[in-house]
Amino acid sequence: MTVHIRPSRADDLEFATALLIQAGLPVDDLAADKLAFTAECDDTIHGLIGVERFGDTALLRSLVIAEPARGNGVGQLLVAALEVASADAGIVEIWLLTIDADGWFSRHGYEVRDRADAPDSIRATREFSGLCPGDAVLMSKKLGH
Repeated sequence: MTVHIRPSRADDLEFATALLIQAGLPVDDLAADKLAFTAECDDTIHGLIGVERFGDTALLRSLVIAEPARGNGVGQLLVAALEVASADAGIVEIWLLTIDADGWFSRHGYEVRDRADAPDSIRATREFSGLCPGDAVLMSKKLGH
């Protein structure tokens, strides 16, 4: 399976929303401008990742992989694309909240952080303040330039 990673387009939003709902992830504040990259194979979307930028920090949003594509490295490709693009854009640290993927993100260089350590910009997001449950794991990764 050859997966192509491309910048997300506005017309990916409908599929992203359906995929996120199917995965039990929040969509209440999802918008096309929060989608970053889309993984495709043979014109079929296999996954998406989103981001919200706040100056030199960012919140990774909505990493979701379609069930048939899980375990094939699609998530790793999407995260790597987001990290490279973020570093190129001057972002120095990416934050995220996860319910059950902290082990996966730890293997990719993200560290568990105390919720009190989150920058004000991250704490002010709807994802941090209400969409994700209070027991969601907060993680971050500093990006190299």
